[in-house]
Amino acid sequence: MRRRTFTSAGLGALALPALTLAPSLLRAAPLPTTPIRIIVGFAAGGGTDVLARVLVQKLSVMWGTQVLVENKPGATGVIAADYVAKQPADGTTLLMAHVNSNAIAPALMPNVKYDPRRDFSPIVMVGVTPNVLTCVDTQKVRTVPEIVELCRSKPGQVSFGSSGIGSAQHLALEMFMLATKVKATHVPYKGSSALLVDLMGGQIDFAFDTMTAATPFIKQGKVTAIAQTRIKRAKSYPNVPTLAESGCPGLDAASWYGLVGPKGMPAEMVQRMNQDVNKVLALPEIAAKLDEFGAEDAGGTSEKFGAYIQAECTKWAKVVKDANVRVEA
Repeated sequence: MRRRTFTSAGLGALALPALTLAPSLLRAAPLPTTPIRIIVGFAAGGGTDVLARVLVQKLSVMWGTQVLVENKPGATGVIAADYVAKQPADGTTLLMAHVNSNAIAPALMPNVKYDPRRDFSPIVMVGVTPNVLTCVDTQKVRTVPEIVELCRSKPGQVSFGSSGIGSAQHLALEMFMLATKVKATHVPYKGSSALLVDLMGGQIDFAFDTMTAATPFIKQGKVTAIAQTRIKRAKSYPNVPTLAESGCPGLDAASWYGLVGPKGMPAEMVQRMNQDVNKVLALPEIAAKLDEFGAEDAGGTSEKFGAYIQAECTKWAKVVKDANVRVEA
């Protein structure tokens, strides 16, 4: 007994200097001295792009180098994710990962060549947002029960836009149709910007969009929020009901965003980036911006983000199977 106690105490004493040195080691962790690109898999103006641009100015100052957003839209983020997965793991190319590219697509598209659980270095969660079912103010049908009734009276004729085939917004529509047993027409776009233009122009009846992209138009009165797609209401939209409480129990189709790099990034670099992005996310003006867009649950460790990605891959694979959705990459 005495020997075991002595050994434990000795290990504790040895561990103490390492814990004391850890913060200084993190501060000294090397970062790229050349410009850092954050690749976004959607067009400028969409939810993923907006959140990436919220971060870059602060990170540029903090890291002492240019941090740039580069848009590579297409295939609901798959093109961008595939590109980043093949880049050197030196921290100069990061991805604003998204639920579409880093959870849904591998289960949905047989030609996706990367595995989001193995081919990236998780850095940090940037935010989780509901998607939002929207219409324009001139639309007379503006509640979930009324939309269900409209779809039943005109099977396959009511149109719903999304930011792309296989996107979280598309699958939110599929889940909505499964839950309500209605048929509707899906109209895919290459991002939220084009979707919003057609929604406001009357080319589509309704849309499932990211709350991040839709928020400015909702605040301007150009678009109406009908329902949101997380189980709980976003703090910034307390008066907008969820689909789960509007006749679709259990429906949870959130969008999420986070920074990842290519597989094999040095652990100390990942931890330094995680630490710094957490500092940025905690700044009052950044936190207020995230709240405005309904983005919650930001920050945390890289390990926590990696575990979240694992769980999301499992969840969406089941949704894809249950909805029997298949598309080509």
